[in-house]
Amino acid sequence: MLSIVARNSGITRTLCNSKSYFTSSQNKVQTSTTLSSIANSTTATVKNLCGLSGSDMNTNRPHQRSQLNSRFKSTAADEEFTFDDPLISVSNIKKEVVLTPNKSDDPVRDYTSDKTKSGTPSPWAVFDAWGAGDEIHAPLDASDEQKLSPESVKIPTSEEERETATDETDILKAYDMFLKSRSSVHFGYPYNLMYNHEELYQFMKYSINNLGDPFVTSNYGVHSRQFECAVIDFFANLWNISPGDYWGYVTTCGTEGNLHGILLARECHPDGILYSSKETHYSIFKAARYYRMDAKAIPTLPMGEIDYDILASEIEKNRDRPVIINVNIGTTVKGAVDNLDRILRILNNLNIPRERFHIHCDGALFAMMMPFVDFAPEVSFRKPIDSIAVSGHKMLGCPMPCGVALARKEHVKKVEQRIDYLNSVDTTIMGSRNGQAALYLWYSLRKKGLSGIKRDVVHCMETAQYLRNKLTKAGFTARLNDLSSTVVLERPMDDALIKRWQLACEEDIAHVVVMPNVTRVKIDKFVEELVECREKYGRMKPARDESPLTKLACSSWGGKVVAPVGDFKSV
Repeated sequence: MLSIVARNSGITRTLCNSKSYFTSSQNKVQTSTTLSSIANSTTATVKNLCGLSGSDMNTNRPHQRSQLNSRFKSTAADEEFTFDDPLISVSNIKKEVVLTPNKSDDPVRDYTSDKTKSGTPSPWAVFDAWGAGDEIHAPLDASDEQKLSPESVKIPTSEEERETATDETDILKAYDMFLKSRSSVHFGYPYNLMYNHEELYQFMKYSINNLGDPFVTSNYGVHSRQFECAVIDFFANLWNISPGDYWGYVTTCGTEGNLHGILLARECHPDGILYSSKETHYSIFKAARYYRMDAKAIPTLPMGEIDYDILASEIEKNRDRPVIINVNIGTTVKGAVDNLDRILRILNNLNIPRERFHIHCDGALFAMMMPFVDFAPEVSFRKPIDSIAVSGHKMLGCPMPCGVALARKEHVKKVEQRIDYLNSVDTTIMGSRNGQAALYLWYSLRKKGLSGIKRDVVHCMETAQYLRNKLTKAGFTARLNDLSSTVVLERPMDDALIKRWQLACEEDIAHVVVMPNVTRVKIDKFVEELVECREKYGRMKPARDESPLTKLACSSWGGKVVAPVGDFKSV
């Protein structure tokens, strides 16, 4: 038995840990005496660990029958561990690092008048559940590529076109191989491909719609509200907000969560100014444009955190206006975490009263990870924050984009409207909402448990360090922020390699987001191809002074830099 306490959750769970899930598929493991004996042995082990009798294991629920699926709960080592929730003040165990602000020619951009696209881009990436494991699948051949061409997938509008159209089964078979190939070399975007939801396939035949408020049942009966509310309750416990004080819902993605969080801020403070770092995800400044808000993009420190001195200066200049701050719990490109406690100290030092500031936390990936990192700063509603947004398809893994928005219930009352047509209330960004997403998130949380999430997080952090060290040893400039699994490196010179591994790039840098499906075997192959690329094309030179690559050499990162920035030479 494992006694697990998630940091910041305040909740103890006693969990039984197994590398495998029970499955309803009776034909998954058959004909092999060896596999059967392994399954029986594993079942016996689970019984012993959980203290279950044979009758307990032989239930009527199909997913608990004797055969075991070979999929993994997590990619990290299967080991016992106990972690607790000590109320440790970070300031008591380490000195605060003060970084020199970069004030050269990086002014605060006022997006009230400047309507150019702002924020850090996050392009779409190919996504499928076949990215787990060490195998790398070959690209499609010319014949299969042709089956996915615009001409082949075109929808016929006449009998003549239908007679010559490519067979749908052949198209879908080629598409499956395409997704399998692209998912096996998926490095640049934060999607966890280590999951299996076969048990939920049967529910895809239903039109599950959670329209309206999660907590106010509408007349539409085909919904998954009970599962959605369970997911919301889980995150409320994880982020320490008392029952009755919170409200939330399952969103379509992290962007929707940000749109909702900033909407609540605008409704609470109609004349407030939104402050966020220039390395913020683009959805925050999109929200400012949608809601006609005054917004300021604050320059960042070399590691990607917001420049705290400039933030304080800008708030001081506008003391007559309420303060709305977006705190990044992991920036898009560098994975930098803004120091929430330092931001709160700034507000305190400037004598900004609680009723005059509003804090939203964009935690798309890392708000799901930080509660499981030992001695990490606490991000929770025990502090004066107002909302958090997190993505569900990133750390947990899900076949469709989704997320969770959580906020203080008192703020939601400001946007609530009664809708007779629904027999519910309108409190969300979307009207019709995907009930499948809530079901899939619930299933992932139930199956993984706190111990499974913890192991996935540990795997990501340790494997990211392995990648950073591997790149450094191979002679590349590579950096890794604390509390992050995002490894930032010099951009490869070959665009074909960038596209093959689906690296996310910004000017002269690229990054790899290490997720539970990223293995050391794949990392070794990736670094091997990077070395070959360098030998053939040379190394990236800084695009300009103060470019992202130049800032990778800043001493504030700590550690060693392979080569002085600005002195790159082609091989």
